[in-house]
Amino acid sequence: MTKRPLLLLFCFLLLLVSSRQAATRRDFAGQYSLARRVVVDTRQEADSLRLYVRFPNGSVVGSGQPLRIAVWPSYDAQQPVWQDSVSQLAKHTKRVGTSALVEFCVPLSRLRTGQVLSLQPGPNAADTGDEAWLLLTAERLARPFILIDSAGAPLLRRYVHANEPFEVSTFGLDQPLLLRRYESNFTAALPPMTNPAAQPPASRTLGVQDSITFQAGQLVALQRAGLYLLNNGSGGPASSLLVEENNFPELTTASDLIQPLIYLTSSVERKKLYDAPSPKKAVDQFWLNAANGQQAGARQLIRTYYGRVSAANQLFSAYKAGWMTDRGMLYVVMGPPDAVYRTASEERWIYRQPNVGNSTYVFRAKPSTFAPEHYELVRRPEHEMLWYAAVEQWRKALTNARPAR
Repeated sequence: MTKRPLLLLFCFLLLLVSSRQAATRRDFAGQYSLARRVVVDTRQEADSLRLYVRFPNGSVVGSGQPLRIAVWPSYDAQQPVWQDSVSQLAKHTKRVGTSALVEFCVPLSRLRTGQVLSLQPGPNAADTGDEAWLLLTAERLARPFILIDSAGAPLLRRYVHANEPFEVSTFGLDQPLLLRRYESNFTAALPPMTNPAAQPPASRTLGVQDSITFQAGQLVALQRAGLYLLNNGSGGPASSLLVEENNFPELTTASDLIQPLIYLTSSVERKKLYDAPSPKKAVDQFWLNAANGQQAGARQLIRTYYGRVSAANQLFSAYKAGWMTDRGMLYVVMGPPDAVYRTASEERWIYRQPNVGNSTYVFRAKPSTFAPEHYELVRRPEHEMLWYAAVEQWRKALTNARPAR
């Protein structure tokens, strides 16, 4: 056989392998759909890990299908390390309105830090978005407590409202807990084309403002908004807690409504909004001007923009409100991504835009004590054109108004 046919055969095989890899590439965009988002929390209990899983569509766990569990070496792995199912699922399920809360335990001996756990309530869960994927961090595997509300139901969120009663439910004997409040004067994410090297260095430490000690199992209501860190008195795994005012994740006050406009306005424009005799009316007028005086158009812009802000708060809040994070910024201005690909160290968001083509934004994992699942955007100059085009669409009421899903 001559060299040319061999070369053609090699190229064909390479193309075949690449196409198969592309066909099996796992898309995680469904994890950012609020309507289908499955929320998971964990508590370490002796030699087991208890999982609390809330399915917003409770019917998916009442269809007679088993809840399939699989543990993968990474997000992009093609074969799981092991897989199993939750037997007698109805006994582990509690109905809460239209949602369903499932509790069950997995032996800790079968889990490792860095692995990824998936939960599928049926063979079509991946297609409908009714599946959950959870990165097994050291904190998740070792934290011996969860937050519950005053009725004893798991909160399944890392934020509470100021003066909202909650308690810390620990495994075993109740023990003293330490809660420290830190400085939380964080700013919104910088635009995606910003040169990080040109920015002043951020402080690597946060000052402790005050602290309280209380007993596990005791109802607590924190009066002051801010960033808190919770751990037991023995110095075990810490867990961050964001305390927010008003109706978070919704925004209601004039100041709250103005802040996310940082992505669409100049500092001069925002100062005029803050200084206006009625800042709330000034915000309404901003959107009315964008819609060329059309009230219906202005209302649609407001619903879409602040709907995305609320969704970002639910999806990405950690050490600061979700809309202020890198992923939250992109989610608010560009909308939910069309495709999301994950590896052990990054996320890639894909936007498919008519007449423009695909645009890709890369987020690198930057975990910390306060945000174990934090990602930072890789900022590039080539993002500038698309960013300003998206901002202009908002300001001229030309955005596709794709709501949070």
